[in-house]
Amino acid sequence: MFAVLKTGGKQYRVQPGDVLRIEKLAAEAGETVQFNEILVVGGDSPVVGAPLVEGAAVQATVIDQIKGDKVIHFVKRRRKHGSQRTKGHRQKLTLVRITEILPSGADATGVKAAIGSGKAQAVTVEAAPAEAPKPKASKAAAKTDAPAEAEAKPKKRAAKKPAAEAQE
Repeated sequence: MFAVLKTGGKQYRVQPGDVLRIEKLAAEAGETVQFNEILVVGGDSPVVGAPLVEGAAVQATVIDQIKGDKVIHFVKRRRKHGSQRTKGHRQKLTLVRITEILPSGADATGVKAAIGSGKAQAVTVEAAPAEAPKPKASKAAAKTDAPAEAEAKPKKRAAKKPAAEAQE
């Protein structure tokens, strides 16, 4: 039996016993994690998801947190400018061993979901009770402590006198 799973923006075809180097997961060595984004479950009766297979999962054991090979990026500007720059990068990876492929019943296992290190750590968050939205106070009410009824009345402005009357 095999499965195609999606994690870290990549897709992997896996079988039980395979060892993968995937994008870093928020898990310690020795923990069991579960991948819930399964695209295909193959075997005697293959199932192709649209886009995911409902209820399918792949369980794996975290072996270690490692770093990938160093990738060197060398920039050299030519002609009259003799500038050079070398940059290096080592990607953080997680080494996992696939233990089991579950074609159905993944919700009832209770195994920790495989979450990348850049995502939020809270997996199970209880929903807060929905509250009615509060009406927004106007800026004038916030500046003064006057009641709202006083704001509703329009303010009277002094009428401008014509320039000829003002000179007399």
